[in-house]
Amino acid sequence: MFTVGPIQENAYIVSAAGSARAVIVDPGDEAERLLAAARELGVEIEAILVTHCHFDHIGAVAEVARATGAPVYCPEIERGVLADISSWTPPGFGPFESYEADETVAGGERLNLAGLEIEVLFTPGHSPGHVTYAIEGALLSGDVLFQGSVGRVDLPGGDWNVLERSIGALLKAFPAETIVYPGHMGTTTLGRERDTNPFLAELRAPVERSTPGGAPAPAARQSPDPAGS
Repeated sequence: MFTVGPIQENAYIVSAAGSARAVIVDPGDEAERLLAAARELGVEIEAILVTHCHFDHIGAVAEVARATGAPVYCPEIERGVLADISSWTPPGFGPFESYEADETVAGGERLNLAGLEIEVLFTPGHSPGHVTYAIEGALLSGDVLFQGSVGRVDLPGGDWNVLERSIGALLKAFPAETIVYPGHMGTTTLGRERDTNPFLAELRAPVERSTPGGAPAPAARQSPDPAGS
């Protein structure tokens, strides 16, 4: 994990044990630092995986792709953002170089890259096309789920109800001990977040209150305090 850029985004270089081949996930900034790290680790970057196209996660994609020749896998819905970063970057950040994705993913794909088995999971809510990559039993969750927090939903395309469903689907599909490598802050596990994350209270124990007519009333819903970008 390499924390890069002014937003302190986590980029990851992932390889199988003992392998000289790797993928890089969300190279958001400081391309030369990431390329130097790959050289020091003795690995060749064979693919670049993008969880979503907010500028802090894609700012170094073009430079890393050019230096390595690695294809870029981008969420299909958001490929236009990667291709025109400047139109989606807030004032005071950048400049960043746009890039036309080589491959797109939408969720449901199973990739074999750099000797790694990678499952692509559609996890929208923080952004419309957000995906999570399940690699060797761990989750690279981008800005879906953080240690003690969740991705913000006040950016274009954000939706709390959708994000909550995405997180709920991850909790159902993977065991509690699954390690989560998020796009910001430190690593955690699904079980830890299920049990302690204040934004997941409704997913822990949905409350159904009887109404006078006998039908259950919806549980009270907690609005997230936006975190991440």
